[in-house]
Amino acid sequence: MSVHIIYYKDGAKRMRPVLSRPEYLALRNSGDQIANVGRIRQGEEALKQRLVQMNYSCLPNADGSLRGATRMSTSVGMDIDHIAQEEMLPLRQRILAKKDELGLLMLEMSARGQGYHLAFRRRAGMSQEENLRWASELLGVEFDKGAKDITRVFFTTTASEEDLIFLDDEIFRADPPQADLDPDSPPALPVREGAVSTERASADQPSKTSQPSQVSAPSLTGGSKSELLSVPSGEAAGGESGADRLGGESGADRLGGESTPSPASLTAFDLCARQAGLNASAMDVWGEHNWHTNLMAVLSVGVAKLMSRQQLRAVVAERLPNYAATEDCRKLIDYFYDKYDADKGFMNASLREINARAQRPAPSRDGAEEADMAEAEDELQSSLNSLLARRKMPMGVKESIDAVGPQLAMPVVTAICPCIGALATGVVLDVHNQKKGLNLISYIAGDFASGKGSIDPVVDAWMGEVKALDIMYQQQEDEWRARKRAAKNKKEQPEEPRLPVRCLTLNNTVANLAERLANTEGRHAFSFTPEADTVAQKWKSALSDFSVMLRQSYDGSRYDREARSADAVNVHIEHLLWNVTMCGTPDALYRVVSNYTDGFQSRIAVARTPDNTFAPLEDKPPVLTSRQQERIQQVAHLLPLMQGEVVLPKLEARGREWLEQIRLETMKNDDKVRARQRFRVCVTAQRMTCCLMLCKVCEGLIQKHGLNGAEAQLKQKPDLWRELLLKAQTPQMLEVFDIIANSLIENALYFFRERIENAFGSKNYAGGGERSRSSKNDSIFERLDVEFNFDQAFQQSVAIKGAGVSRNSVQQMLKNWRRQGLIIQTEKFRYRKESEIVISH
Repeated sequence: MSVHIIYYKDGAKRMRPVLSRPEYLALRNSGDQIANVGRIRQGEEALKQRLVQMNYSCLPNADGSLRGATRMSTSVGMDIDHIAQEEMLPLRQRILAKKDELGLLMLEMSARGQGYHLAFRRRAGMSQEENLRWASELLGVEFDKGAKDITRVFFTTTASEEDLIFLDDEIFRADPPQADLDPDSPPALPVREGAVSTERASADQPSKTSQPSQVSAPSLTGGSKSELLSVPSGEAAGGESGADRLGGESGADRLGGESTPSPASLTAFDLCARQAGLNASAMDVWGEHNWHTNLMAVLSVGVAKLMSRQQLRAVVAERLPNYAATEDCRKLIDYFYDKYDADKGFMNASLREINARAQRPAPSRDGAEEADMAEAEDELQSSLNSLLARRKMPMGVKESIDAVGPQLAMPVVTAICPCIGALATGVVLDVHNQKKGLNLISYIAGDFASGKGSIDPVVDAWMGEVKALDIMYQQQEDEWRARKRAAKNKKEQPEEPRLPVRCLTLNNTVANLAERLANTEGRHAFSFTPEADTVAQKWKSALSDFSVMLRQSYDGSRYDREARSADAVNVHIEHLLWNVTMCGTPDALYRVVSNYTDGFQSRIAVARTPDNTFAPLEDKPPVLTSRQQERIQQVAHLLPLMQGEVVLPKLEARGREWLEQIRLETMKNDDKVRARQRFRVCVTAQRMTCCLMLCKVCEGLIQKHGLNGAEAQLKQKPDLWRELLLKAQTPQMLEVFDIIANSLIENALYFFRERIENAFGSKNYAGGGERSRSSKNDSIFERLDVEFNFDQAFQQSVAIKGAGVSRNSVQQMLKNWRRQGLIIQTEKFRYRKESEIVISH
């Protein structure tokens, strides 16, 4: 046995073996582990102590302890730290290239992302340090001299493809004698049905590496839930509320209240524990980390179906009195009940972290509650950035993120997608049966000195080749102007050239900009401004024209401009193609977007930089290196070679699933603002994800054929990119869609919700009405009992939406619920909930 997990007993470090790949991946990929790794890589290094710790170099003493251990395992753990960023990839490739000679068993990214941990087969007759020196010479890299003892433990990262680079099942073989294990050590995390990971193939060793799959939550086996609990089958669990789980109020009474658990609730918990492979009654002797891990295992096999969270708290207080009093226990129980879907299992790893913050009830926005809301929203954005930064991104995109740092992952991706869409000007994507180009408008909002400036050189790198052509065209225009001035009094005047300049400044007039857009020869133009106030000031008297042009460019629709004067600019553009990226402060955003009912706001992808007011100054802040710039420009060079229409069925299905999720959430709370935002957010997110997938296609071609060979392949096989793009619809890319879509809708509501509500509710706009900001867990629907009447629905509507609610609006809301099968009408003005729809991926 080569891999052991560390736990604590009586204040001392001990360890037990990890017995299988699924158990190992589950330990690495818990919600807390993922969140902590992300925060550590954003600078919170103190959180390393909360990470799962693993040892790969020794077997424990007879009592499971580590101190002074001398018995060696069949593997050696090696720490390679403080690697320069530009050396990370070459070192990784070198390790993988020599994996057979080395006897590589595991390779992972370090917690800070600045080095690697690896485990390899121990060479007989060598000490721990001699093995490390041998491996160091083989790989041509220094090992951490402070991590050469056999009891050294490593802070483990996640099970993502980016963090867990290589894993060989040999690392779990050769079980030690049972006498060597601490009899009081916690049992292994169970391997449950549906928890086995899928294999991740590689060109070098298809069967050696793996990535985690979504873990399902299987039902209890060996009898129905009602049989296991000895209750009538008609009162089996169902629905979301605690009272409903065992057949209404009688079920809740049967299991007892929160303070005193009943025998039935204890039995239910023990059955779930045994189904998870655990001994519930032995939990109180385990270390704190394993209380948390094993309670998570119990919950995952279905305890949330069988009892309310209050009943579970009572059981945990009985079974685990020390752990029950901790904040971690409360958060874990709340987390599972908030996110559990009785029919579908749990959300995927990305949405767990997002929705834990995104779906909070909205407080009344005053005083301390206002500060709490701002903090929660900042945490959400930090989480989204962390999630995106941890994904294995395609060539070009990865370098863009590395150049600004993971804390700006979402802003830089939002900024470069319009560049990618403009470069891939020939690509037409089918979204909801509408075929449009990758037309995108983005705004990066952040306070001054918040890091927006680091995005500028990244955008320049993407558009470098187009800008080089534009410089040549502008020189030709300068020559024409000089000839025109020289021939001012001559009869013959030099003809004005119509040159396809594509990178257009926003410090321009409507007429000049329209003329430029008409001369792009059917390709996308692109505009970038690091200061959005340029738009607000230059277009102050013509913001409506600016809005119209951008709205039509997002849709790729026709644009016409006529003037009576023969010398004035007249343009007729069949399809206006113009992508724009703006950076600026939040107040500049409101000067650029000042109308909230014309659709301009919903067409803009907004990202925001995190609050760095009190962040320490970095010793070596990220910068765009020449190597990163070169890799970005290689991808940018290939994108214009892709021409034609494409349908991405998996991405389309994911988009429709996301739309339905938001629709059901918002319908329960009559949240029309969020419901309406989802339409264009989904389109924008699909276009952005397609941009990233195109980069993935370029990456594959460059890796296989080199840049020149990739260019030749795209020219010789015009449909090749389509075939590769279909294959790029991987689960990882579809999760990126979720992250982007959630980020876009949250930022749209963060900046514009109140302004949209005020605009639509004003006397100048028909169909107004007050709106509230409440989550799905505090919606009108959730507040109502299973059976309710019209007056109760009206009262709850007033409680959430305010005194402006009319009886007609409540009647319409109930009609919508009936049409969707949420309720049935039992008699006049009386209703019953027909189905509890719980949203999950």
